[in-house]
Amino acid sequence: MDFLNGKVKSIYFKYLAAAFGSALITSIYGLVDMAMVGKYQGPDGTAALAIVAPIWNIIYSLGLLMGIGGSVIFSTLRGESRENTRQSNEFFSAAFLGGAALAAAVWLCLIFFDQELLTLFGAKDQLLPLAQRYIWPIKFAVPMFLFINLLSAFLRNDGNPSLAATAVLAGGIFNVFGDYFCVFTLDMGIMGAGLATTLGAVCSCLIMTAHFFSKRNTLAFVWPPDLFCKLRRIAAAGFSTFFVDIAMGILTVLFNIQILKYLGANALSVYGIIINISTFVQCCAYSVGQAVQPIISVSFGAGKGGRIRETLKYALGTTAFFSLFWTVLSLSVPNFYIHIFMSPTPEVLEIAPAIIRTYSLSFLLLPFNIFSAYYFQAVMRPAAAFIVSVARGAVLSGALILLLPVTAGPNAVWFAMPVTECAAALYAAWVMTRCTRRLPNRT
Repeated sequence: MDFLNGKVKSIYFKYLAAAFGSALITSIYGLVDMAMVGKYQGPDGTAALAIVAPIWNIIYSLGLLMGIGGSVIFSTLRGESRENTRQSNEFFSAAFLGGAALAAAVWLCLIFFDQELLTLFGAKDQLLPLAQRYIWPIKFAVPMFLFINLLSAFLRNDGNPSLAATAVLAGGIFNVFGDYFCVFTLDMGIMGAGLATTLGAVCSCLIMTAHFFSKRNTLAFVWPPDLFCKLRRIAAAGFSTFFVDIAMGILTVLFNIQILKYLGANALSVYGIIINISTFVQCCAYSVGQAVQPIISVSFGAGKGGRIRETLKYALGTTAFFSLFWTVLSLSVPNFYIHIFMSPTPEVLEIAPAIIRTYSLSFLLLPFNIFSAYYFQAVMRPAAAFIVSVARGAVLSGALILLLPVTAGPNAVWFAMPVTECAAALYAAWVMTRCTRRLPNRT
């Protein structure tokens, strides 16, 4: 794939299709688990998966930290000069080693401290044993989930987005059918959903390794000198994308605590569904960011600002489409989500529409804010990406989640994310306009 001379429109939409397929199936993992478990276990099963959600955020975000951070530098170096192959592979190798170390740390924590982690994330009473049963099979393959994101990022930047999409698609399809078989046919309930998800991840990782045996592969393991220096650069480049996911885990914990404190278990079961819908919206935004990142990173390294502006035009149009689609759908048929993901009680059906409609106002700007982090990373503006990610992911959103129920009533907590996304979008649009105007136009 010629990022520097090929037609931008065709490259963008080819990468968008592959990235969207990957992101779609990744989100379906959680959606299918939620639907199957909700039908089998009822609202308690849905609430238990809401408790587990921060664990997924931690695992996937660490994969993005090494994958996106390393691949941005990888592509920028190759855009600057074709002679940078060895140096770019040093960053690939450093990202791989960093990912392995992080996977080992998370693996050990989940094996030995699962009860403490789930309790920290809001599990208690009947929800704790359900959450523990779900994650029991996942403990056997934690690194696979992290390496899905890491390898996908490098495969896209090495010109093989279709294999990355195929691998995730195969794992997702396995998960869909495996969920039904394990949950209902084998009567394993919530543990069966965890088992199917684990096997799907193993399938995806095995397929991705085929890239290293293909003719188009230019990735090679080279022992990186100054490993820790390279890891710091990778972490700085990938931090904002990492924080988008890790912040979702932080916010989920805060929401879990506040909802159980002020609104009760029924509201938490509705929030469990909102998490999955919000994850779906985020994955749409990820697909745009992942599609443009290789194009923009290589073009930035080569100083081709015109190609970056053209790519940005297509990306903003795509994010606008996703924003309108999810907002209109959520406002129009909120209980559609409820019936998909659980066998609801009358109490849940009564409170769900107002909750979903209020929270879904955030979907209008969420895709743009997430995409902006990818854009700022690709043009080497990590400070701007950091501010957007931290403000919307922890500082402003966290403060509103804690303060709104106290100052404006319990149900005001659902306005925390719409207000946060609006403030973050204003800042992101301002900085994006400024840095895009300053891009070089080297021929």
